[in-house]
This record gives sequence, C-alpha cells and structure tokens, in this order.
Amino acid sequence: MIHLYEHGLNGILADEMGLGKTIECISLIAFLREYKQIDGKFLVIVPKSCVGNWVKEFAKWLPCCKVVNLIPTADQWEPILKEFIEPGKFDVCITTYEGAWICLTHLKKTIWQYLIVDEAHWLKNNESKLSMDLWTLRTWYRLLLTGTPLQNNLTELWALLNFIFPEIFNEVDSFNDLFDLASKEQTQEQTETKNVEIV
Repeated sequence: MIHLYEHGLNGILADEMGLGKTIECISLIAFLREYKQIDGKFLVIVPKSCVGNWVKEFAKWLPCCKVVNLIPTADQWEPILKEFIEPGKFDVCITTYEGAWICLTHLKKTIWQYLIVDEAHWLKNNESKLSMDLWTLRTWYRLLLTGTPLQNNLTELWALLNFIFPEIFNEVDSFNDLFDLASKEQTQEQTETKNVEIV
C-alpha cells in the first residue's frame, strides 16, 4: 500500500477475512502521519457491524489519532458534525454506508487524503446509490478492502477498477471486449468458466 501511495495509485486490498486488512490500513495511516508528516483527513466507510472493531483497533494501534465515529442516527450525527467534522477537529472519520449517505453533503466539504471502503464488493454495481454517492467525495486516494471474491464477472470487476482508476477503466464495453474470449463453439457454461478464469 505504501508502494501504491508513493506512485500516486489507488488500490484494492483483497484478502481473506481475518488476515488483518484493518491493521494494514491503520499502519498505512500511521506511516503517512508519522513518517510522511501528512495531516490530511481520512474517511473510513464500513458496514455497521464493523464500526466497533475499527474504533477499537485505532485506539489500540494508533491512539494518537483523533477518531470520530459518525453515528448515523438523527440525535447523534448532527452534534458530531458540528463539534468535530465541520471544524476539522479529527484525523479519521469512521462511518457506515448509511452514515455516508445521510451526511454526504457535509462529507463533501472535506478533501479526504484517503477514502477507505471496507467490504467494497458492495461497489460492484457502479449504478448503485452507494457507488454514485462515493463518486461525489473529493479524495486524493481511494482504497477498497474486500474479504469476498472480488466479483463474478468482468462487468463487476470493471466497476471496482473504474472506481479507483476512472481515467483508465472508463468504458465497460471496451473492457468487456478486451477480455471477451467467448466463441460461437462454446456452451454458455464454458463461456462462464472462461469468464471466471479471466477475472
């Protein structure tokens, strides 16, 4: 991930569950803050069930970092936005997909050093509300995390690649044509098997 950063590239960290993707991301943020002296803001968007673990791991491994849990309930998100997000009194903002949607207008006001999306396979539909909302955020870098096989077909793979490299992967039809190895002699099952091999 440091190599990607130093070359100005976004990335996908695709590991099986339980291999430490959370800690790797915290280590990257620690490297940027402590070694590179970058004080930028970091936005981490995770499923609701993962928020507690991310907050706990930041407290354990990078306690000097001011982490704000942007809880998307009406009585809690407004004070968090006013006290921490809007005045910039935080280093890392952790929120859920729902929190990103509810607070999108406020999140768009910040230029994020990194947007980290956990369980990023939910972005495999580039026309989903989540994907379109995240496109509107201003970010220097994007990092997608997934412990699930990236996708089942080339279009889903393209959607993730388009999210992190839109200038390269800008047309799904061209991408599909590039990797289309189907022939008239193949059965549908053979074509699907080839597709999985390519992905």
